[in-house]
Amino acid sequence: MSLATIQRPTEVSLPPARVRAPRRWLFGLAAAVLLAQMAIAMITTAVRQTPTIDEPVYIGTAVVYLEQHSLRYNPEHPPLGKLIMATGLAFADVRLDPDFQGDQTELGRHLLYESGNDPAKLVLSARLPMIVLTLLFGVVVFLFATDITNRSGGLVALALYAFSPDLIAHGSLATLDVPAAGFVLTSVWLVWRARANPALYLPLAGLALGAALATKMNTLAAVPVVLFLVFWQARAKAALAVALLALAVVWVSYLAVDPLLHWESPPDLPSAPVGWLPFPEPYLDGMRVQAGFENRVWGGYLFGTHYEGSHWYYLPAALLVKTPLGALLLWAAAVVALIKRPAAAYVLAPAAVLLAVAMTGSRDLGVRYAIFVPMFLAVAAAVVAHRRWARIAVALVAASSLWTFPYYLPYSNEVFGGPSKTHLHLHDSNVDWGQDLGRLAERLKRYPGERLWLVYKGAGVPEYYGIRADDPRKVPEDQVHGLLVVSNTAIAKADDLLRALIDTSAPIDVVGHSITIFRRA
Repeated sequence: MSLATIQRPTEVSLPPARVRAPRRWLFGLAAAVLLAQMAIAMITTAVRQTPTIDEPVYIGTAVVYLEQHSLRYNPEHPPLGKLIMATGLAFADVRLDPDFQGDQTELGRHLLYESGNDPAKLVLSARLPMIVLTLLFGVVVFLFATDITNRSGGLVALALYAFSPDLIAHGSLATLDVPAAGFVLTSVWLVWRARANPALYLPLAGLALGAALATKMNTLAAVPVVLFLVFWQARAKAALAVALLALAVVWVSYLAVDPLLHWESPPDLPSAPVGWLPFPEPYLDGMRVQAGFENRVWGGYLFGTHYEGSHWYYLPAALLVKTPLGALLLWAAAVVALIKRPAAAYVLAPAAVLLAVAMTGSRDLGVRYAIFVPMFLAVAAAVVAHRRWARIAVALVAASSLWTFPYYLPYSNEVFGGPSKTHLHLHDSNVDWGQDLGRLAERLKRYPGERLWLVYKGAGVPEYYGIRADDPRKVPEDQVHGLLVVSNTAIAKADDLLRALIDTSAPIDVVGHSITIFRRA
């Protein structure tokens, strides 16, 4: 038999192997793990931190809403955020003197420290609803990013959100910044979904936009953007319907506190041309109060320099300090990749408008005024999730976030020295918001019997935590000997007297990266 007669075996053509995509439940499991990590971080932070400066005011106001159905406190902020806090406080067995007379700052101090309540229990009761809300906004980030790209992109976006030190820090507090920003994000996401089903999602978008307006007034800047997106998709009637729904939510939030809407305008309100707006009178008066705040001259601190007034570039600079390096890289790449896509109008435009308006503000007090940036840009990052280096960037974010645990409020990235160096670059709610008074009390047990001098910036009451100290600024300099304890924000803003005391003392300890202990011979 010749070789020519030998037939080769017939080749069987097999169908191409199918690449099985990861099952949907794996993505759900990964998302749940990311949110669980965030929940643990926030709850741990919430339990360990004493009240920050703004929280007693909001908590006191929420209790007055519950027990007295009165709007007289904290008119500069609408009720919805405080009503959400009240859902936790309703189970806290709060005691409040019905005959109390005082301003909102005195109310918070009276409720937490002078009424027989447990301040730790009350503060945690108000913080827990905010933690739940922050986690729900994480779900929105995941779904929004998945809609724009795919589930892998959604996971990258959620990872940036869940490991963001700023979102963990402020999402674990009974404050209004994260809820307001989250409701804006939710409204924009629902408008995006309304492209396919406007009858379902546009009404929900109106409710979410109204929730933002009913939480904090700085969200008014988002209204033109959201309504333009609705008009772009579905024309004027739909935009009008969304606006009316949003307005209705604002009215309902006030009526939920006081169905008869009793209101007496505070004395000496600043003037502002807002009377034509169709909001409740207390909302309009709140806008006037906010206008008064904006007309004041506030002190700022940036990169080691204390100044009076505000810098237009403060918020971008503060974000540069307080954002993990991996997130900054992903944000920059995402903006470039997204800018020419239709989704840019839904993700980049709202963040840009809100940031531009915030940069014109007079209060250089913290990145919390731009907390919407890490939310929207986490969604944007989904468009670069397919890049190989994106996973490395996310891992860097996670490592940086875990490194700062549980001190998220004073976080700064590694280029700026980490959380121990943040006070050299920024102040106030970026690093020292009064959150470490309880930790200070524990640390001072290491120094028994020493004379104590304290300059504390915060809303807590040192005596409640067993801290017996005098103010070193009220006695001659040569009488100040022993331990000099100073909040880092007070160091940044120190006058000549306090600066002289600090310069002639030796730093010996740091509490929570927000309070420095000196010894003065």
